[in-house]
Amino acid sequence: MSTPDKQKKKGLSTQKYLEIAEIKDGVVIMKNGSMRAVLMVSSINFALKSIDEQDATIYHFQSFLNSLDFSIQIVVNSRTLNLDNYLQILKDNEKRQMNELLRMQTASYIEYIQGLVKMANIVNKTFYIVVPFSVSESKGGTMKALKGSISAQKLISNRATFEKYKDQLFQRVDHVVGNLGGSGLKMTMLNTQELIELYYNLYNPESSEKKALADIEDLDLAM
Repeated sequence: MSTPDKQKKKGLSTQKYLEIAEIKDGVVIMKNGSMRAVLMVSSINFALKSIDEQDATIYHFQSFLNSLDFSIQIVVNSRTLNLDNYLQILKDNEKRQMNELLRMQTASYIEYIQGLVKMANIVNKTFYIVVPFSVSESKGGTMKALKGSISAQKLISNRATFEKYKDQLFQRVDHVVGNLGGSGLKMTMLNTQELIELYYNLYNPESSEKKALADIEDLDLAM
């Protein structure tokens, strides 16, 4: 079997273990017919806040939790920070530097960064809130939930059905953004391409060190 065929077969064998059926319009469609939206959330330096500010933040978060009538998932993704690209930019700048003193300072800074990376395991943390929705949730009751379920294939193939339930999912997203924004957090809902990159990196951690999702400050923010 040729290498491309092997890679294709490996991809298909891996895909069958994933719970994701498709990603479109910023929505993750699961194989069981449920849907997910993913919010990327900024962090705040809680320790640097005053006591009153800390109390206010806790109060806002408590109020947010009490306002929920559906479940959410809070995910913290930690990965080793890769500074190879940054170091390469510094090295290129060093070569182009005409001023000898500035070139020496740049070289010294590069050595400092390289030494810091060797001594410390620098970890970057990214925070997400996963907002779910399934048709069965709007039906209520175990037996009704079973009867009210919908297939992933229908969500994928039937645009009207997909739009109907996507709107209900996005109402939940708006609720999360509106009620959690009081805590001083910035949020943005990941689009289709960003979701693909996120899940690819999660299932391929060796690749995530080389290519990371953009920082939240570089994405479109929802406040």
